[in-house]
Amino acid sequence: MDNFSAVPRRRWRIAFLLSLGVLVNFFDRVNLSVSQDALHASFGLSLVAFGFLSSAYSWTYALMQIPAGVLLDRFGVRRVGMISTLLWSAASFGAAISSGLAGLFGARFLLGIGEASTFPANAKALGYWFPQAERSLATAITDSAAKFSTAIGVPFLGVLLLRFGWRWSFAVTGLISFLYLILFYLTYLNPREDPGLSADEFEFMKRGGVQPEGISREGNAPKGGATLGYLLRQPKVYGLGLGWGAYNYSFYLLLTWLPTYLSLAHHVDLLHSVMYTSVPWLFATLTDLVVGGWLVDALIQRGWDASRVRQTVLVIGTSFGLGILGAAHAPTPRAALFWISISLGGLASAAPVAWTVPSLIAPRESVGRLGGIVNFCGQLGAISAPIVTGYVATVTHAFSSAFAAATGILLLGIGGYVFLLRRIEPIPEPQ
Repeated sequence: MDNFSAVPRRRWRIAFLLSLGVLVNFFDRVNLSVSQDALHASFGLSLVAFGFLSSAYSWTYALMQIPAGVLLDRFGVRRVGMISTLLWSAASFGAAISSGLAGLFGARFLLGIGEASTFPANAKALGYWFPQAERSLATAITDSAAKFSTAIGVPFLGVLLLRFGWRWSFAVTGLISFLYLILFYLTYLNPREDPGLSADEFEFMKRGGVQPEGISREGNAPKGGATLGYLLRQPKVYGLGLGWGAYNYSFYLLLTWLPTYLSLAHHVDLLHSVMYTSVPWLFATLTDLVVGGWLVDALIQRGWDASRVRQTVLVIGTSFGLGILGAAHAPTPRAALFWISISLGGLASAAPVAWTVPSLIAPRESVGRLGGIVNFCGQLGAISAPIVTGYVATVTHAFSSAFAAATGILLLGIGGYVFLLRRIEPIPEPQ
């Protein structure tokens, strides 16, 4: 077994760079969820209209998933990442100066286009930089940033909104995004292009099973790569996509509606609701890192069957997500936060494992395409959850039916992992 502690650790700065990008990403995404009351006051926004506006980001995000995967496999993480970050920064500034709902919808559409490549790019970059025995922890570092961003972003942006107004909260996220663009430009390179990467660390990474690089600094086309048609004929792709879609349905239900749920169902004022919202997201950050990251890698490094470890965490973690049903009839805000924390904590522990899978099963130079397909399935859940919840809250004046629907969808996702994904092993190379 390799001595992990004796190997230089330059690769970990890539994990933290990408996690910072996810942190900034989710500042942009949750900005809207804390602005519902302010947008209602400014534009007369109804609950149904807010549901559509919340999902607007996901429409273009979903449409761009497969094109983004193809672009990543063609032009590489660095080039696509810089253009994407510039677009999502512009989207936040656009929302800040919008004069009506049309402008807000346009800004959210642009945000979806800009951020579409983020997670497929992260999967591809971590496949280049991290051996298989470290990849779950590296992925957990980037994925947990989404939960931590929500935990700190909702109260931060909520206080910013209460003190300066909703336009300033969007302008601040735009500025943060632009600063990240500069950092990404100065830092990210593929391993073969990084002059600071030692030969010892590079050899350690290759022995550990990193994905072979097929993109040069000049953006030359990769050799090989499975076609979309070939990938869409693989049951494992559908199993992973179904599981990710179920995860995202509950994730985006809570991401977009949790402050409003606490306000309407439990009569918590805006300041306290944004503070309470951070509790389940902080718990999810912890389970993401400890279970989905550290524990998975530790068990694999000790000789446990890698496929069985990952499949077990996927299924059990998603099963804990069923705790969202407990919030359907929670009598107090404290009880609601308990069940939501159980649900988000379980889902968060499964998330980094799910994002590790594309780099483990994809044919050579196909991680971007496979990641795009999986994230497209996820965005179908992200699109539907805010809209369905908006209608349910308007018609029933409650959220219990919305939580019950999320429970049923999670059961479908568990079935996808068990019966379609099955063993986590490489898809055969196309002939």
